[in-house]
Amino acid sequence: MTDGPKGQQWKTLDSDLNRISRVEQAATYVARPMVGFGIALAFIVLAALVAGLFFGAQPSNYVVIAAAAFGAYMAVNIGANDVANNMGPAVGAKALSMGGAIIIAAICESAGALLAGGDVVSTISKGIIDPASVADSQVFIWAMMAALISSALWVNLATWVGAPVSTTHSVVGGVMGAGIAAAGLAAVNWPSMSMIALSWIISPVLGGAVAAMFLALIKSQILYQEDKIAASRRWVPILIGVMSGVFATYLALKGLKKIVEINMGSALLIGLACGVLAYAISYPVIRRASIGMENRNKSVKVLFGLPLVFSAALLSFAHGANDVANAVGPLAAIVHATEFGGFETKVSIPMWVMVIGAFGISFGLFLFGPKLIRMVGSQITKLNPMRAYCVALSAAITVIIASWLGLPVSSTHIAVGGVFGVGFYREWHMERRLRRPGAKAGQVKRIAVEERRRRKLVRRSHFMTIVAAWVITVPAAATMSAMIFLGLNALVN
Repeated sequence: MTDGPKGQQWKTLDSDLNRISRVEQAATYVARPMVGFGIALAFIVLAALVAGLFFGAQPSNYVVIAAAAFGAYMAVNIGANDVANNMGPAVGAKALSMGGAIIIAAICESAGALLAGGDVVSTISKGIIDPASVADSQVFIWAMMAALISSALWVNLATWVGAPVSTTHSVVGGVMGAGIAAAGLAAVNWPSMSMIALSWIISPVLGGAVAAMFLALIKSQILYQEDKIAASRRWVPILIGVMSGVFATYLALKGLKKIVEINMGSALLIGLACGVLAYAISYPVIRRASIGMENRNKSVKVLFGLPLVFSAALLSFAHGANDVANAVGPLAAIVHATEFGGFETKVSIPMWVMVIGAFGISFGLFLFGPKLIRMVGSQITKLNPMRAYCVALSAAITVIIASWLGLPVSSTHIAVGGVFGVGFYREWHMERRLRRPGAKAGQVKRIAVEERRRRKLVRRSHFMTIVAAWVITVPAAATMSAMIFLGLNALVN
């Protein structure tokens, strides 16, 4: 019996416990973001302490300690924003879980930064400002500090808004703004800035075009064939060979420069050898894997799953090798200027500085990366393993073409441009199929409108937000940097 006083008490107790449970769940939900911020803050403080251990906690070294903290902050923001471009397509295509993507990316980003990260970085960020214009080492230190702080703040803001931006362009904007505040407009190397501005257009357009081209190839040669499995056995090993060759070339050019100097010709030969080897290995593997598969698109998607995971891991390795300098380049310049009382066009990056950059990227990815991973992987357009594979492949190919042409491109713009390219190609292809002979005009119009509304092949709101963020990255970072530099200068003087 539960209708008596005792039964009523149990009901009341159950109700109270239920409320307490809900309160605890709500408290956990509210506190979760604070846990991430707490861990990130602890890492930033730890980075400052490490700098203090290496330089000594003396007033003359406070600037290095502060720079180490801001370098760690920048690295965390790179992990939260930039790494999503490598892992987003694989997660969106469901080839990787969010947890698996974070683990693989953290390992590969750190390995790329520590094993193949550039040991020399240009202190004036690819010749953006003239060294003679900031000949005073103190002015140079404050300029680099302002660039570091402004670029970190801008990437943090972009992550909060949900826009994947170029951390390279953020640093370039920061250096430019500080240089203008320190020495005027004449200090800026405007031809170099013009090339970077040109890359805003070239990077996403080229990335999108290459991704769309490969998707068109997969559709025509595999998905629209009568025997999809036979077509997959023929084409998937070729595509894996192309992927392996491209990534081998990409890593040889961009990721292994610390270990050995390789020119374009040698890198292409390495890529060709790796591509042929990968084709020879994958051909029997794909044949065995496809035995007993149904003649459906779903079966083809399965065959692209593993190559997609490998491509995402390789992109992360190469990203860590290259983009760690965005976090620690200005920090290395400040360390050098403080230690030697001057600065050079190029300086070596101390290992403890590289470790801060590598671990910061991993922490940022683990704590704050899922938001941008979801954005790139599933919110711009719907991805499957084949589409995501095209995005990853286009990123590597576009970087190689840009390196050959000498264009400073952004891996973020290329990868996200690839996602847009895949989405817009699908829209165009859908319209084309609906307008083929035999389809009624009214039915075509009705299906096209309903299909676009239902699928939202490319979400225009995200497209406009991301493009706007790309356009204002350099001016915004430059403005913030100039204000910060003037503030620091006024504080010191």
